[in-house]
Amino acid sequence: MEILPLEKKDISAVWEINQQGLPGTGEVTHQEVEGLLGFASFAVGIFDLEELLGFVICMPPRTQYASLNYSWFNERYDSFVYVDRIAVSEQHRNKNIGTRLYDYVVEAAMNINAPIAAEVSLKPPNPGSMRFHSRFQFEEVGVLHHDSKSVTMLIRPADS
Repeated sequence: MEILPLEKKDISAVWEINQQGLPGTGEVTHQEVEGLLGFASFAVGIFDLEELLGFVICMPPRTQYASLNYSWFNERYDSFVYVDRIAVSEQHRNKNIGTRLYDYVVEAAMNINAPIAAEVSLKPPNPGSMRFHSRFQFEEVGVLHHDSKSVTMLIRPADS
């Protein structure tokens, strides 16, 4: 297995894995996945030969990305690595793939001395994701309510 940058040819596989992670990952179309890759500061996947097992897409501050959650961080922080989405295929969960992807994010953020921003669904609740983020030393910095859902806003400080 190796971590490689996501490319346009990976959009269908990213979309499929994202769908498997609903509602936690947030629904997107193939076209929206392509847009995310265009905004991303980095987007990588863990591949076993040609098969995508999981991915993470991260955004820098101040892009034109129109996410309410992302905008919340832009209004409060000058510097960050925003984890827009991370997902692992159903058949490859609980094999440390998510941990390996977050290790990659942590290293990338440390290289630029930036905190990592993320959110976890509060309504509907996602206790597994909250446990996962707490293992990576994320701290709750707010709650954002919109439409029929709420999310817990998290930051992993740059010096963690």
